Amino acid sequence: MAEKLVLPGPASEELGASVAKKLGLELLSGEFKVFPDGESKFTVEGRVSGKSVYIVQSTYPPVDQHLFQLMLAAHNLSQEGARVTAVVPYLAYARQDKEFLPGEGVTLGTVGHLLRSAGIGRLATVDIHSAEGLSLFSFPTYSVSAIPALVDHARRNLPLHDPVVISPDFGASKRTEAFAQLLGVKFEKLEKSRDRTTGEVSVKEAKLEVKGKDVVIVDDIISTGGTVKAAAAEVLRNGGNRVSALCVHGLFVGDAAEKIEKAGVKDLVSTNTVPGKFSKVDVSDALVAHLKTLEE
Repeated sequence: MAEKLVLPGPASEELGASVAKKLGLELLSGEFKVFPDGESKFTVEGRVSGKSVYIVQSTYPPVDQHLFQLMLAAHNLSQEGARVTAVVPYLAYARQDKEFLPGEGVTLGTVGHLLRSAGIGRLATVDIHSAEGLSLFSFPTYSVSAIPALVDHARRNLPLHDPVVISPDFGASKRTEAFAQLLGVKFEKLEKSRDRTTGEVSVKEAKLEVKGKDVVIVDDIISTGGTVKAAAAEVLRNGGNRVSALCVHGLFVGDAAEKIEKAGVKDLVSTNTVPGKFSKVDVSDALVAHLKTLEE
């Protein structure tokens, strides 16, 4: 069996170190460098020929820089004779998994092609936006779920009284329903629409049975905060009590967090696929459980 090593990328240093520790593997030494003009390079230290390397590198903003760092490392290591598995906790471009407007490129498919060309033989991510996106990769790609860990956090840390779980849109409904089932509470969903040109989000008025109840809004990604803001407004319009918002990938672009809190959300929680102020849930156990199933 090939020796296994873990390379934590610049975007996921703590998570990569945690994955290595839980797998009982050594860290691979390497240097990621960004030059003053913005160009990047990666240098591996030591021999990796015949070894299996897990590169742990999330691709949150700056998206293209983190994605390119992943490809640089993967290509270098594969050229040196290593077998490369990419562990990408947050997989950028996953929302661009189909042609929404005429002439649009299916960018996730382009990303998959680039990663394969860079020498990546397998990929593991966390809660890809849509399972259909996995079919765009021509090599083994697997999405693990952080929902059980989010449920455990909610059960242990949120002051929930007679809670109801809400999906902010149809796309998130399966993931949100699974959250509700694990928590053992009622589930409802809202209907969202998004202008594909402007990106503006609106939520259709709905009759929600939330009056006097605590509400947990669950989504996979919070980016600009527009979806959660609109969902929270509808929950409060229906008489909901305390509103919490949980997500797997908390990007919180610009003033997103402030916008959500001003909308009446009391608890804001994400996982450490994207490190930050609200990253209170650890996904390393879910990733490690999957990596342990891989055969060399």
